[in-house]
Amino acid sequence: MTRIAGTLRPLRLGYMPLVDCAPLVVAVRMGFDRTHGLQLELRRQGSWAAVRDKLLSGELDAAHALAGMVYGVDAGIGGPQAPMAVLMVLNQNGQAIVLAPEAAQRLRAGATLREALDVPARRPQLAQTFPTGTHAMWLYYWLAAQGIDPLHEVQALTLPPPEMPTALARGEIQGYCAGEPWAAQAEALGAGARVIRSGEIWPGHPEKVLACRRAFAALEPEAATALTAAVLEACRWLDEDPDHRAQAAQWLADDGAIDLPVASLVDCLLPPDTTPRVARLRFHGDGEVNFPWLSDGRWFLHQFRRWGWLGADATGDDARLEEIHRLDSYRLAALQVGVPLPRGETRTSVLFDGMRWD
Repeated sequence: MTRIAGTLRPLRLGYMPLVDCAPLVVAVRMGFDRTHGLQLELRRQGSWAAVRDKLLSGELDAAHALAGMVYGVDAGIGGPQAPMAVLMVLNQNGQAIVLAPEAAQRLRAGATLREALDVPARRPQLAQTFPTGTHAMWLYYWLAAQGIDPLHEVQALTLPPPEMPTALARGEIQGYCAGEPWAAQAEALGAGARVIRSGEIWPGHPEKVLACRRAFAALEPEAATALTAAVLEACRWLDEDPDHRAQAAQWLADDGAIDLPVASLVDCLLPPDTTPRVARLRFHGDGEVNFPWLSDGRWFLHQFRRWGWLGADATGDDARLEEIHRLDSYRLAALQVGVPLPRGETRTSVLFDGMRWD
């Protein structure tokens, strides 16, 4: 990255109003961007479709993005196709599936999910945030594991996360999957209840990523590496001390990143002891969280095939993922800021239904 003395490289970063955008806010507030020769301009977006469209048009240089969305856009599933890149993972866990009070109560009383949702007598409306995004994948996987066909026995709707609690309260939907603080907000309103957290479905799953167009990652590698290093430092800072997360909640509220009281954001960033350990929001974990594991990308492509969105031939998957996951850029950034690197590029995961993925 060519830098003139005394100047900073400006970059425009998009984000959605979710607590896992915290690394971007922290990178600016703590000056990690300036340390690495950048000046980050954060731009709040109204929907994941807006994030996608502005990334593709060049209005945004990079963004806080759903992991699954990146693979979906790269494959051209259900919308425009464009070569995409993942610079790093921003967080693991931190999402939840919420059902309306009556359905949640029936489930907790011992009913099967089919009974709780009254399937097949009706086709319940359940919302997710983007058709190939992580929330859709967690919702579909959870439904299918309990014998409900997510493509035919429920009606899946796409809604921006902040609209979901009020839609549930009005009875327009019977449940949804979204990131915090919007699951917590449904409970605060009495509109619904969490029935499972995403980290209980897949402990340590990838959630949001730092995404960009592949052309940006390839043609401006120094800027991409500097951006990765700055956000890596922010993720490490968030996991170093609970007080740091409390401070981040204050910044999210002060900066207008999320239109909820700071106390609600603190509760999401610092979950109570009753939250299962495997499901807790993680930002760093000595770099384990942030490494863009190739095996995680394979899982998403596998799910796309499962639902008939991608052709059966998987022979090109590894080549595709090696282009999407900018491992060289990540490794260089990690070395610059002293973050440990794993020995391999894949990991093993076990999902809640016993499926082992490696």
